[in-house]
Amino acid sequence: MRILVVEDEKKVASFIKKGLQEEMYSVDVAHDGATGLNMATSEEYDAVVLDVMLPEKDGFTFLREFRGMGHNTPVMILTARGAMEDRVMGLDLGADDYLPKPFHFEELAARVRSLLRRTSQEKATTLKCGDVSLDTISHVAHRDGQTIDLTSKEYALLEYLMRNKGRVLSRSLITQHVWAYSFDTESNIIDVYIKKLRKKIMDLEDPRLIRSVRGVGYVMQEPEPEQNEE
Repeated sequence: MRILVVEDEKKVASFIKKGLQEEMYSVDVAHDGATGLNMATSEEYDAVVLDVMLPEKDGFTFLREFRGMGHNTPVMILTARGAMEDRVMGLDLGADDYLPKPFHFEELAARVRSLLRRTSQEKATTLKCGDVSLDTISHVAHRDGQTIDLTSKEYALLEYLMRNKGRVLSRSLITQHVWAYSFDTESNIIDVYIKKLRKKIMDLEDPRLIRSVRGVGYVMQEPEPEQNEE
């Protein structure tokens, strides 16, 4: 999942980015509101963490313009301005959550997970598809009771597929949300990681969970029930 952090204090931005990356997210950072708004409207993100007191364009202006353009990406305001009037203004402008500084990173991470659940088909903290389960808090995957050993990118790929269960995802979308850069038509990185993931979840010989859609990309869906031959 891909997160945009718009924060002008570079130490704070670096702290948030590092923490979110340890939570298996792809993270981009902007240090002013104008750059952040350009990134938020030109790329596809799963959530935005937005400071209010920003140079070039403050967070409230960012939010007003962002929502005015029709973008529905979840936004969490993160700011030292904790007065009730500011919280009300931010929420009325379209923020989905509000966390005042100083903060504990554990709470920020929990709130980000909450934002992602709001826009996901799966609302539980444990995602499921067939007999595969993925705990989005402990970052541990299981299939049929057996733990699946995943790298950070394999985990991120599996989470994105499972959060979008039943939706055909193009290679371009997968690249943007998992690797946080534009799709290179010459690269086969998506196919390589899908193959690795299928192998680890024992889906290589009988790919009933992660299915290829020729010319488009991949979809993760519930396996069709096996029919017994008479």
